Amino acid sequence: MRLAGLAFALAMALAQPSAAAEKMTVLLDWFVNPDHVPLVIAKEKGFFADAGLEVELVAPADPSAPPKLVAAGQADIAVTYQPNLHLDVKEGLPLVRIGTLVETPLNSVVVLADGPVKTLADLKGKTVGFSVGGFEDALLGRMLEGAGVGLSDVELVNVNFSLSPSLIAGQVDAVIGAFRNFELNQMEIEGRPGRAFYPEENGVPVYDELIFAARKDAAASPKMRAFLDAVGRAAVFATNHPDEALAVFVKAHPDLDDELNRRAFADTLPRFAKRPAALDQGRYEAFAAFLKERGLIDAVPPLADYALEPR
Repeated sequence: MRLAGLAFALAMALAQPSAAAEKMTVLLDWFVNPDHVPLVIAKEKGFFADAGLEVELVAPADPSAPPKLVAAGQADIAVTYQPNLHLDVKEGLPLVRIGTLVETPLNSVVVLADGPVKTLADLKGKTVGFSVGGFEDALLGRMLEGAGVGLSDVELVNVNFSLSPSLIAGQVDAVIGAFRNFELNQMEIEGRPGRAFYPEENGVPVYDELIFAARKDAAASPKMRAFLDAVGRAAVFATNHPDEALAVFVKAHPDLDDELNRRAFADTLPRFAKRPAALDQGRYEAFAAFLKERGLIDAVPPLADYALEPR
């Protein structure tokens, strides 16, 4: 009888529905690409499910919209850029950084490898293409100053998002805003290799390229830490098993199974944060001071106003 009772209790326990996974909506910064590998891996390998989460990854129709939508409570997390976060907070959006996806800058100044520009000083009197003003002006200005050139010594040309094509076509002498994991590979594939100058090697404080931002009043939710732990698990998996990770990624997004994205995958892999929740306070404070110095924010706010490490 006792065994029968235990068997019945076990059967009843197994018949009970498991706790429903908590749903989360994550808005990407752009269409899915190798910058998002840990997110795709966490979803496809079941790491989110293991954490009790059902995560929807949404590519935005307007890349500028995700932080605003999260601030309005229409999604849980936005993948955005650390420089943009500072500017969004300045404008009053109730956002806070809760984690890091890509922990090094990807932005760079790129010229043709066989062109006349060999150093940043050679940009004096030249044209520089850009996609987004504001931060890129500040970044370029600091880089040029270290080479004895002023921002007024170059002509800025808005090329929209046609960075490498405009450079290859000779429409500009250099571009700012080129991601070193994409544009450099694209140019090499097209037989016109580029040379990159890196902001963090030319006077710009190191910053996180891609981060996770949430509403301040939701940042302490346990699901945020569960999400970040799953993303970190995926980043470690991709680092340890790059071939399998790439296979999982392209199976989920077969349209990205080409040479450019395979190269970008390899170049981005070492840049993913393995501890996404970890916050480098000194780095964030130094970068905020840089933005204030360049006139993009009025004051350096307390760190807790815009960045935290979920517990």
